[in-house]
Amino acid sequence: MPQQPADNTNFGVQQYGGQSQVANQAVGPGARAVAGQVSFQSLTADQRTQIHDRLELIERLLDEHRTGLPDQDSPRAELRRLREELDEPTPEPGVVRRALDRLTAFAEPVAPLAAAVAALAQALPSL
Repeated sequence: MPQQPADNTNFGVQQYGGQSQVANQAVGPGARAVAGQVSFQSLTADQRTQIHDRLELIERLLDEHRTGLPDQDSPRAELRRLREELDEPTPEPGVVRRALDRLTAFAEPVAPLAAAVAALAQALPSL
């Protein structure tokens, strides 16, 4: 049995306002957090539409700003990987995050493209 602090210290977590999703959290002496499978919440129809629109915008911007990108093929490959994963019934957050991170790095030299990728990242829940 874990030893309790003698001074009655509260190791709790406080949050005021906003939205919070917490997993694998343990607080205080002897506390343990056990990891389970992590996945996205189901996307609403509105979220899917917004994500689809942002993916289309990124694809269009890749065409328009092709000359500003040092590598034209890799960003398209990442966009395709991201789109395929997001089309899955339960997308894997790690796969989405890695593809989004790589796409962000590729888009960096072109401000409108970088802004579109950032907007997509904001539209994705639970990352």
